[in-house]
Amino acid sequence: MYYVNREQIELRLKAIPEIAEGLRRVSSGWTGDLMQGLVQERCLHLAIETVTDAGSYLIDGFIMRDASSYEDIISIIHGEEVIDESVFAPIYELVSLRKPLVQEYFRWKRGELHKLTPLLPEVLERFAASVEGYLDRELGTQPAGSK
Repeated sequence: MYYVNREQIELRLKAIPEIAEGLRRVSSGWTGDLMQGLVQERCLHLAIETVTDAGSYLIDGFIMRDASSYEDIISIIHGEEVIDESVFAPIYELVSLRKPLVQEYFRWKRGELHKLTPLLPEVLERFAASVEGYLDRELGTQPAGSK
């Protein structure tokens, strides 16, 4: 029997609509000003934390192999067929931005629209749907109070 903390996964997935909306707004009216750059940066960071947190909960709950890095979290859930290739590739690329965003933030080019920014809203929404679908397939009913 697995203990999957579905409530914590759902909490993370519920952040995705706001993150996606932030990315949509930034990419649709991009002028490269400082505030847009900072919003983009924070949305990308939140997207990374959301997908890796959800992935970690899945790995722990379903006793998948241990992850050695953020990229490995995404590779594991891809290998376990939580997400398909169309979600895996951009999410993997997103997660590889963690070090530049968090540790090398002083080098981040805030005046440039990152190529993932306009693509991520749809990808993040598909990620959430994929995780929810996987949980439904593996566990059945949803936790009390969700949806």
